[in-house]
Amino acid sequence: MTPERVENLIIGSGEAGKYLAWTLGKQGRDVVVVERGKVGGACPNVACLPTKNVIHGAKVAAMVREAGRFGVRTGPVEVDMDAVKARKQDMVDALQEMHLDRFAASGAELVMGEGRFVGERTIRVGLNGGGGRVFEAQRVFLDVGSRASLPPTPGLAEARPMTHVEALDLARLPEHLVILGGGYVGLEFAQAMRRFSARVTVLNRSGRLLEREDPDVSEALLQLMDDEGVEVRLHASAVAVEGRSGESVRITLDNGQVIEASDLLVAAGRTPNTDSLDAAKGGVELDARGFVHVDDRLATTAPGVWAMGDCAGSPQFTHASYDDYRVVLAAVLGGSRSTAGRLVPYCLFTDPELAHVGLSEAAARAAGVPYRLAKMPAAAVLRTRTLSAPRGFLKAVIAAAPDDRILGFTAFAAEAGELLAAVQSAMIAGLPYTALRDAVFAHPTMSEGLTVLFAEPPKAP
Repeated sequence: MTPERVENLIIGSGEAGKYLAWTLGKQGRDVVVVERGKVGGACPNVACLPTKNVIHGAKVAAMVREAGRFGVRTGPVEVDMDAVKARKQDMVDALQEMHLDRFAASGAELVMGEGRFVGERTIRVGLNGGGGRVFEAQRVFLDVGSRASLPPTPGLAEARPMTHVEALDLARLPEHLVILGGGYVGLEFAQAMRRFSARVTVLNRSGRLLEREDPDVSEALLQLMDDEGVEVRLHASAVAVEGRSGESVRITLDNGQVIEASDLLVAAGRTPNTDSLDAAKGGVELDARGFVHVDDRLATTAPGVWAMGDCAGSPQFTHASYDDYRVVLAAVLGGSRSTAGRLVPYCLFTDPELAHVGLSEAAARAAGVPYRLAKMPAAAVLRTRTLSAPRGFLKAVIAAAPDDRILGFTAFAAEAGELLAAVQSAMIAGLPYTALRDAVFAHPTMSEGLTVLFAEPPKAP
């Protein structure tokens, strides 16, 4: 098969890949994008956006049940999972159409199939409709993403458990859902499914939820789950699974206890989608876990080949992947953008949300960084009173005096994610915390709470 020569070949149409394709294509450059599955990658199809769509539906269900607190009288609440799924799918379909329109407008060629290296910057694509094509590229960009990991627990694979992908397509309500993993994905689904009225049990291997967070964050989330009616078992590992998820499953724990449930959801980390790339044939090195070796400009060990997003070991957030696109675009255009030292925030979309950027208290202590702490209950922000949502707290890690820079910020509170941008902007600019303390923020907003948080001088822990 005679290779087709192309200037830019992008494997994967996820966040970084699609923006790189659209940008280079609009510049009139020769661009081919190979996508084996859903155009646009995981975020708009099976991850971030549809997950938050379903989570919001669960929040509405919870608010309707509590409508009496707000002076609104309603009748019995019934959840229609078919309608929940349909609302999510309507959004996904619209996003798919938008992505296809943007690819068409950019001039980039979209090839549906699976690519693998057959030589240096040479990719053979097995087309989804049959047959194949071979591309010899001047530059190759890998954006193949990751997938939910499946632990090697005896009987687990045979039980056909759900991952977040299948959970988003549920058209029925599980009678009893067991979630393996008390991380970000597990907790978001746990609260949502409980609010839809499913019985939910979370099995967490360690002694704390989100053990990389500060202990007060872990404890607050554990209390939230308990108050929502989610059963959380700490120090609980599944050692065997029997049955079939969706029908009946038996999960044996390491302490000998057995849990019987109707459905099983695995939320136990991510595995890079590099196992089908034949990366070695292209001179691209992978690490022991399958992630692509890259430098701080996302160049791989093969000349003219870059990797972006999850497969490159970047923080597993869509916004990090978008920044990867900017780093790689700069490399292509002769710039010098780097991933070194970038400040990447994140948000857990439970209700209330958990938002964080920069150093945590635990990380500061572990690194031996002298710091001071500003902390207050979320109820001190008057916006939470208007929402009847006073749960949580805000806290900031401040450099030791006389340096007043903000080193880290955490908010477990209503609309916490909307607070991140203001604090992160101050951190990027190197502003002292007093700049936020003295700012005039609109009343009553959550951002106004920053003036309250910093009203008193931060104290040494």
